[in-house]
Amino acid sequence: MEAFDNVKHQIGCCGIWCGSCVVANGTLRELTRRYDDILVAYGFEGWVPKQFDYVEFARGLASIQSMPLCSGCLKNGGREDCEIKHCVSKKGIHDCSQCTEPATCRNSELLEKMRSGALAADLFVKTEDIDEQRLIELWTEELASRWLGDLL
Repeated sequence: MEAFDNVKHQIGCCGIWCGSCVVANGTLRELTRRYDDILVAYGFEGWVPKQFDYVEFARGLASIQSMPLCSGCLKNGGREDCEIKHCVSKKGIHDCSQCTEPATCRNSELLEKMRSGALAADLFVKTEDIDEQRLIELWTEELASRWLGDLL
């Protein structure tokens, strides 16, 4: 999948692996497309209860499918004003796991919020300064075996 190939080698400044993000790797877009195809094939519009606004629902699915893919913060994706990206750049390091001053981090609350949210969403997060390429290989194998299967 082209979207996954675009982000699979990126671990963001915060340590979140872009390859595991459904917005960046294209999984959300693809699953939404497949879901929409199934609903259309089954004629779901004719089955829904009257209080269900199928037209608005279909509009929502189309909106998700048209969302731009995130290119990852290393390729100018993500928030432009990201405090973590600015800090990492200023320190001349690749990501927060390489920081030598974690105890005095001004962004520790934001970093914890991002990482805990990412982990809750089943994303992969690098928290140690270890071999990034090997880590990405392991994560790719695990991601493919989870629920994505043929999407990657």
